[in-house]
Amino acid sequence: MKYAVFNEDFTLMTCLVEGIHEIPSSAVALDADLFLKITQETDGVWGLGANGEITKQPFPEVAPDYPAMIASERYKREGVGITVDGSVIDTTRDGQALIAGAAVSAILDPAYRCNWKTAAGFIELNAPQLIAIATAVREHVQACFDRELALLRAIETGSYSSDMLTEGWPDSLTPPEPEPLEPQ
Repeated sequence: MKYAVFNEDFTLMTCLVEGIHEIPSSAVALDADLFLKITQETDGVWGLGANGEITKQPFPEVAPDYPAMIASERYKREGVGITVDGSVIDTTRDGQALIAGAAVSAILDPAYRCNWKTAAGFIELNAPQLIAIATAVREHVQACFDRELALLRAIETGSYSSDMLTEGWPDSLTPPEPEPLEPQ
C-alpha cells in the first residue's frame, strides 16, 4: 500500500510506501494511479480537500520582487565603467573607493600626482585630472541611483512596466564628459 501524509494546512507533506516507511495513523491510503500522479506531476500543489478528495491546485502566482530586481540592475549598471578623456575608468565599488581616495589626496595637495591604472594601462594623473575623474565617476553612480529611484516611484504610481528595467540608465562607458584633461 501507498500513502500520503498532509501538513496542518492540508498540503501534501510526503508519500510513503508500506514496508519501507513507518505509516502514521493520519496517513491517507492512495491507489496506484493517484500515487503515480502525485509523485510525477510536480506542476502544482497537492492537497487534501474537506471532502477527503486529493487534488492538485496550480502553484500560487508569486509577484516579482521589483525593488530587488531594480536594485540588482542598478548595481550592475553602476559598475560598468566610464570613459573619461579616452580612458576607461573602473566604476565598481572598489574602483569608486580608489578614485575617491585619490581625489581626497588631490584636494589636500594640489600638486599631487599619481600613476593610475586604466583598462588600457597606466596613465599619470595630476590633481585636477583626479578630481575630474572622481567627479565623473560620482555623476555616473548618482545617475544610476537616480534611475533606480525613478523606477521605484513608477512602481508606487502603478506606471512601471517590465521593459523599463533596461531603459533609461546612463550609457555604459559614456557619461557626460568633463572638461578635457590637459597634462600639467
